[in-house]
Amino acid sequence: MTISEANCLCGAVKITAEDIDPKFTVCHCQSCRTWGGAPFFAVKCGTKVTIEGDDKVKMYPSSSWASRAFCTECGTHLFYKFNATGEYNMPVGLFPHLQGLEMDMQYFSDMRPSYYCFSNETKEMTTAEIMAYFASSV
Repeated sequence: MTISEANCLCGAVKITAEDIDPKFTVCHCQSCRTWGGAPFFAVKCGTKVTIEGDDKVKMYPSSSWASRAFCTECGTHLFYKFNATGEYNMPVGLFPHLQGLEMDMQYFSDMRPSYYCFSNETKEMTTAEIMAYFASSV
């Protein structure tokens, strides 16, 4: 676990995350691909997250179990936050100084379009497996 700082493109929002897991996930669901135009590469940041400039953070309830947030000034995607636990998943690219990153899991692997694939060997979870895994939080 690593402590790291990040900010949006314009600097209006500053984030400090204390429990970043360097094993990151990639989500292929339609919501993530619509949100960012590509799969969502996310580091798990737990709940020890401090956000400065929260008046510039807009949250959108994208599902019954989580919300997504972005900077209202520059549009930078800031986080995906689980309602039940308050845990944050944040774009890996927000944290330019993270060391030892490793793609560990691909969510919604059955929804990955045929126009891309990754050579990394990772665990993969289908939609059914994800729903079963998070059933207690949904």
